[in-house]
Amino acid sequence: MKKYIFLFVTTFIFIFATKNTLEAQEKFGPTPTKQQLAWHEKEFYLFMHFGPNTFTDLEWGKGSEDPNVFNPTQLDCNQWARIAKASGAKGIIITAKHHDGFSLWPSKFSKHTVRESKWMDGKGDVIKMLSEACKKAGIEMGVYISPWDRNHPKYGTAEYNDIYIQTMKELLTGYGNFFELWWDGANGEGPNGKKQVYDFTRFKDSAMSYQPNIVIFSDIGPHIRWVGNENGLINETNWNLLDTAGFKRGEGAPTGDTLNRGNFNGKNWIGAEADVSIRKGWFYHAEEDATVKSGSTLFNLYLKSVGHGGNMILNVPPNRKGLIAPEDSAALMDFRKIRNQAFSIDLFKYASIIETDKGMKIHSKQPVKLNTIQLKEKIQFGQRVISFEVKAGSNAIDAVKIFEGTTIGHKRIIQFPVITANYFEINILSTKASPLLLPAAGFLIKN
Repeated sequence: MKKYIFLFVTTFIFIFATKNTLEAQEKFGPTPTKQQLAWHEKEFYLFMHFGPNTFTDLEWGKGSEDPNVFNPTQLDCNQWARIAKASGAKGIIITAKHHDGFSLWPSKFSKHTVRESKWMDGKGDVIKMLSEACKKAGIEMGVYISPWDRNHPKYGTAEYNDIYIQTMKELLTGYGNFFELWWDGANGEGPNGKKQVYDFTRFKDSAMSYQPNIVIFSDIGPHIRWVGNENGLINETNWNLLDTAGFKRGEGAPTGDTLNRGNFNGKNWIGAEADVSIRKGWFYHAEEDATVKSGSTLFNLYLKSVGHGGNMILNVPPNRKGLIAPEDSAALMDFRKIRNQAFSIDLFKYASIIETDKGMKIHSKQPVKLNTIQLKEKIQFGQRVISFEVKAGSNAIDAVKIFEGTTIGHKRIIQFPVITANYFEINILSTKASPLLLPAAGFLIKN
């Protein structure tokens, strides 16, 4: 009889535990699409601002520049891709068309392109060259296509929206698959003094019809949001959720603070992308060679972007030769070296990690010395954790709080003064639903 009672109780516990696990792993609230999940995993990639501004020392071109000013003497997209790959970047997003309207490919819908320049006798195509280079290097590619066009004579008319869609179609159907489409929110006057009323709904629907797996960035998405600054910084509290009702792309987004934090109860999954330039400006200017950020500075920005649950897009502008400058390349390699050293040894790798209803307990046979812990939620089921704490000690009895934080999301890298301990607790203090965490990782990072 006791045997049957034992089997009944054991079966009940198993069914109860299985039921709880299944309930916990049901989706809660807005969740990312598979394309957004893939985007989150990229974490770090390069931005490249390149065009006539590179040769005129402007940041925003006027659109009236002679196309012949664009004439890189040693353009080598293979060098860009090799350096990007070596830096650990997962891809490159290029300014295929900036505000000046100059197209880095011979667009049929413009007379202000590489075709009209003397570079390669008008037969060049930067987009094609970069697409081939990225494929060769094994990294991905994305495109920035500014809706603003200070050169096109139709800008400011209803017809321009059709032209912009055809321009996107050329790029999105002629050069292979892109992982991201980048829309700048700038909207000024065209050559006729008129401003354009953008039809972003049609733009989005058209882009998605050409490349269904692409993710689109703008101030409010639809798939990725701006973080409200160009300093590469995301708030420690970062919800991948955003309310977009009442806002129009390029015509007034939520406040910078809202973009930086997201919305606690946002209706849409729209992750945060932190953009920052390796230099003072976005286009290459020789006088800014001394402003290149060090590898250490870039690493600190990484901790405050990727380490706060978002992605980092780092602008590295090619110079007038059409190459990544030595100063920029050296900083990127140092950045990669620092990241590799920081995360090479997971001090929790051989520890016993026990999941609990409200976090996890980590036991290490030998004391470990660390100052960094990495946490991750299973965001495919939604973002759930509102706040958490970390305790450490020799055992559960003498463990004391060493850190308290808010959101986790895709990745949260937390740092604290160096501590030596055998025992750690990750305690979820408040949550929207049952927390779903991946095993924690521990590191000793020498800043």
